[in-house]
Amino acid sequence: MTERLETTRVIAAPASAIFDVLTDPEGHVDIDSSGMLQSASGDRPRAVGDTFVVHMDREALGDLPEMGEYDVTVVIETLEPDREVAWRIVGTIKPPIGHVYGYRLEPTEPSEDGSARTLVTSYYDWSNAHDRWKKIFPVISEQHLKGTLGILARVVARRAR
Repeated sequence: MTERLETTRVIAAPASAIFDVLTDPEGHVDIDSSGMLQSASGDRPRAVGDTFVVHMDREALGDLPEMGEYDVTVVIETLEPDREVAWRIVGTIKPPIGHVYGYRLEPTEPSEDGSARTLVTSYYDWSNAHDRWKKIFPVISEQHLKGTLGILARVVARRAR
């Protein structure tokens, strides 16, 4: 059984504009397709190990309504400007679950008018999750990842205006 989901989409924007959204704590909320992310607080991460807080509501998924509202800390694992950002989540569950979310950005052929386009890969990896929690995966579906990429394209276009 796979322990990783990946999906890709070409977004009509330079990698720098996409990276800007992906490293903005509120950008995470703006592009979330699951409905769980409610708001974020903290500074934009600048280095591996930086953190910010995301305020969550699990009721949006309808799978564990007793969890309700809670906070998680996003801990940056990979931060390569305009190329990749990935993070793990530290929340109320102990030991921490150990899953990673991330995005890889690769410039691709420009559009017909010469404007930049970027191949964006969204991934969700629980291969290093604590054994106690592996049975809950995947919590987020491949469809959620695809939806988030569609929303990301819209948010990047809106911020460019």
